[in-house]
Amino acid sequence: MIGRVLGNRYELVEKLGEGGMATVYKAKCQILNRYVSVKILKREYSSDEEFLKKFKREATAVASLSDNNIVNVYDVGSDGDINYIVMEYVQGKSLKEILNEKGKLTTDQALAIAIQIGKALEHAHKNNIIHRDIKPHNVIVTADGVVKVTDFGIAKSSDSATITNSSKVLGSAHYFSPEQAKGNVVDNRTDIYSLGILLYELVTGRVPFDAESPVSVALKHIQEPPVPPKELNENIPDALNKLIMKAIEKEPFRRYQNVSDMVADMRAIQQNKDLRIAVNDFEQDATRVLDVREINSKLKQEQQPVVEKRSERNKNNRNRNKKKIMIAAILILLAVVGSVGGYFAFSGLSGSGETTVPSIVGMKQDEAKTLVESKNLKFVVAGTEKSTEPEGTVLRCYPDVGTKVKTNTEVRVSVSGGSKTSSIPNVENMEINAAKQIITDAGYKVGTITYQASSSLQKDYIISQSPDATSTAAATTIDLVVSSGPEQKYATVPDLHGKTVEQASALLINAGLKLGSTGTATTDNVALKDTIKSQSIDPGQKVTEGTAISVTYYVYQAAVTQVAVPSIQYIDGADAQLDAVGLVLGKATPQRTNDESLDGKVISISPAAGTMVDKGSKVDIVYYEYKASGN
Repeated sequence: MIGRVLGNRYELVEKLGEGGMATVYKAKCQILNRYVSVKILKREYSSDEEFLKKFKREATAVASLSDNNIVNVYDVGSDGDINYIVMEYVQGKSLKEILNEKGKLTTDQALAIAIQIGKALEHAHKNNIIHRDIKPHNVIVTADGVVKVTDFGIAKSSDSATITNSSKVLGSAHYFSPEQAKGNVVDNRTDIYSLGILLYELVTGRVPFDAESPVSVALKHIQEPPVPPKELNENIPDALNKLIMKAIEKEPFRRYQNVSDMVADMRAIQQNKDLRIAVNDFEQDATRVLDVREINSKLKQEQQPVVEKRSERNKNNRNRNKKKIMIAAILILLAVVGSVGGYFAFSGLSGSGETTVPSIVGMKQDEAKTLVESKNLKFVVAGTEKSTEPEGTVLRCYPDVGTKVKTNTEVRVSVSGGSKTSSIPNVENMEINAAKQIITDAGYKVGTITYQASSSLQKDYIISQSPDATSTAAATTIDLVVSSGPEQKYATVPDLHGKTVEQASALLINAGLKLGSTGTATTDNVALKDTIKSQSIDPGQKVTEGTAISVTYYVYQAAVTQVAVPSIQYIDGADAQLDAVGLVLGKATPQRTNDESLDGKVISISPAAGTMVDKGSKVDIVYYEYKASGN
């Protein structure tokens, strides 16, 4: 297809990707000399005339949308048996790519993105367009942090009964709503459900429902309650947890009834994490067409065993009398076994998941091992050392005797080697002070200690040693490599001037930073409304990843066009007083007086003091001027 020109206009230059319904190409518009994206429908959809007719009609409706957070649709056309849509070409990463790189996002990062998606849906819904396929694959984040929602390819007009009302279900199984899974009529609340699922994935790193096949996933949307996201990520605020759970209610009437309310709550959570919310693999996630009959069939299969069990129960009733004695004996045996098993489980192998390091110092190695393992802990010999104690005697342990630890924790012991030379102890993964003690007790000296960043070991724990415990070479010292904690990563502060707060937040997220506090400054320039005036750290500065950057943004306030004429007592300084409020001194008319105490005193002002006049107006003043009698 590369090199082909569609509609005598769009030259395909590069394949960008492929989804469940279409293949997307980068193309050059030969008329406007610009790059565009061209989505070509797959042949199985192009051959369905009824589908194609409805699709073109509703794609044309989508082309009427114009919003900063929506990828613009420029054209819908066909060239022979090729049916295509021409869209705005956007450079950036899909939200799915970002998730694959980061695993999951912070609360602030997720909200900054979800709010922009919500704004796109808000615009679409106001124009009676329902997206129906909101998922990370269909969201692009630009280098400037602007979120663009794309792929309205299966969108529909909310006042038309198209595409959905058939035996086929359109959408991506992991993200579509229960009403989509059932093949029922959908409305704007379907997009709210999908946005909730997407937000769930952003903060947990996983979707709430997963299975081996799209049909099984669809059934879970219909039947299974989701695990609250806070149970998967304890850092999620309760307010966000409730917002997500409200958005993904199975019954549409229990969800947010419009996306504007959901966006408002997300914005409020950005400012107040304690807000109270009112409760009323790629191919798998590609857009698919699922057969409602297949879903219903699966439902029936799940219900079938119930019918079969009833039939089998009738047959079993005929044999029940013969088995009563045997069943009674088995129940008694199970009760005895259960009681014994429960006793041992209760006495250390279950419960709270915690236990205590038993007193094993002075015991023989084998006895100590048995006792430690009976506490559901792991027994590890860290090394041997010279001692007057019999060979194989436990001399010390780490953690110390009596320490409360979680089950399956390693208990490292140092064992007596008698009076002979001890073997090299194993101190890897141990805290440095404990490691030093074991090394010296084993008759060795601590050699060179170097520090190295580690993402798996906390600070001051041993990463490696040289020589290690398996070495047979003669040695008197043991060198240690110690964890200095996770590597400190730095990020470059982006230039936020001229961006909106939401754009700035997304831009900071992409840079590995976050938005801090926000302040406001007034402006009478409407072009500056809601844009960033200043930032707490200058662009281009290197800072630690995760640093919060505070900003001040403009709030529009219409310029003052009228002012009150001030009260002026004396002619001296009158022009300065008027200038201070934007007025000009007009005629200054003196009136003669032989009373020296009145010299310079204002007699009258025109317009009078307190009168509202336009800025730049002239004010006339009459004042006394002293002249002695006879002059």
